[in-house]
Amino acid sequence: MAIKVPRIHVATELVAGDDIVLPEGPARHLARVLRLGEGAQLRLFDGRGVEAEAVLVEASRKRVVARVEHVAAGRGESPLAVHLGQAISKGDRMDYAIQKAVELGVAEITPLYTEHGDVRLKGDREARKLAHWQAVAASACEQCGRATVPPVHPPRSLADWLTERDEPLRLVLHPGTPGVLDRHEAPARAALLIGPEGGLSSAEVDAATGDDFASLTLGPRILRTETAPVVALTLLQDRFGDL
Repeated sequence: MAIKVPRIHVATELVAGDDIVLPEGPARHLARVLRLGEGAQLRLFDGRGVEAEAVLVEASRKRVVARVEHVAAGRGESPLAVHLGQAISKGDRMDYAIQKAVELGVAEITPLYTEHGDVRLKGDREARKLAHWQAVAASACEQCGRATVPPVHPPRSLADWLTERDEPLRLVLHPGTPGVLDRHEAPARAALLIGPEGGLSSAEVDAATGDDFASLTLGPRILRTETAPVVALTLLQDRFGDL
């Protein structure tokens, strides 16, 4: 059986021949959980599209060091760049939505405050949550093979997010006319709006459609807010991307 080579995100430039001290979390996992020692093979990626083959040259309790052997452009990016506007949800629902969106090739994620959303973050709590979400995205890239970590932008109001949209294809998850994807040529960029557990308000739907968002219908069943982006992104990637 082939041994799976660990993939580690390191937020630094990858240059062949350089030694890189691995971050505390991955270092602990490699040395104490996987019990890897000197000579073990790794794959590193910088989160900006570069991937490297590397080998452990030090694996002690105090630090773990990898030597970069070969650098190349990463793979796994979709030809369709989707900006996901995801209403913030409680607990691990938001983590799940971000994780699966990254696995499905999303290019950017913006957490949104909406009328029916029951999560409001401020100050340090918002900053901690944002850092956590970005770490979830990086971890998803380690798992799925992407070398580019999609940015998770600071949370903002739905109204502000809508005013910034210029993608040629803009979709809001809301009951509408079936077949909306069949009426579009393959775009390079798209925006996808997912509401909270309680749904978007009628005023929010009107605001989205007023900004050229078309209603995307996902069938007769109501999906949870963390399930909806998985289904919608799968449809988009199948129709316009690389699934």
